[in-house]
Amino acid sequence: MIIVTLVVLVLFAWAQYTVRSEPPSIDSGANFLVTAIMVLILFTLSSVTTLTVFIDEKYIGIKFGYGLFRKKFLLSEIASVKQVKNHWYYGWGLRVWFWPRMCIYNVSGFDAVEIIMRNGKIYHIGTDVPSELESAIKQAIHI
Repeated sequence: MIIVTLVVLVLFAWAQYTVRSEPPSIDSGANFLVTAIMVLILFTLSSVTTLTVFIDEKYIGIKFGYGLFRKKFLLSEIASVKQVKNHWYYGWGLRVWFWPRMCIYNVSGFDAVEIIMRNGKIYHIGTDVPSELESAIKQAIHI
């Protein structure tokens, strides 16, 4: 995700440089709306470059980047935990899949930990260390 963000940043910088190098006219120049959209896209991309998972006495929490996107799972509501491999087409970032019905939180790679809640909802949390995350969650929920 960091590489994607940097590529988009370079593309936007090139577009701004190209637009500003044209002679000023009514139909040219840096448009404030376009610049604002570029900044919004970069802000959103940079917010999903890292994924932090934390476990305390009541919750498992995940936080993307600087915390714009976050989620907490109540430990007492977790029915099962296991390591899984995400398919390549699941993608990265925040994803909702309808078959199978689940939410995916991932920033890179394909390793993940699957959490199934007591209400049947399924979540995949991407990680570089799936066995460690799985054992930490199991220890926290006392399985």
